[in-house]
Amino acid sequence: MTPPFYYQQHVFFCINQRNDGRASCGDCGSVAAQKYAKKRIKELNLNGPHKIRINQAGCLDRCDLGPVLVVYPEGTWYTYVDHHDIDEIIDSHFLHGKIVQRLLIPRS
Repeated sequence: MTPPFYYQQHVFFCINQRNDGRASCGDCGSVAAQKYAKKRIKELNLNGPHKIRINQAGCLDRCDLGPVLVVYPEGTWYTYVDHHDIDEIIDSHFLHGKIVQRLLIPRS
């Protein structure tokens, strides 16, 4: 049976870079974090159709909580500081289906 979505999970990293002095995810290493996550997902053979897709996104309008990423289709929002946090999201959320509460951002 074909899964209902092309990707099981689609992950968007905000890489927005603001020029007006407001906080932006791009100031917090989001590009490097996205590249790291993409590399780890490939190493774990979790990438591709019906698996996980890691993408860059423009502003997700939550930069003040950032850096941020969002996982769809469930709409789980995370913040992170370093590669250790990214590893924890991958290991806990993607491999074991458990949300990382300490990195969770409320939806509203």
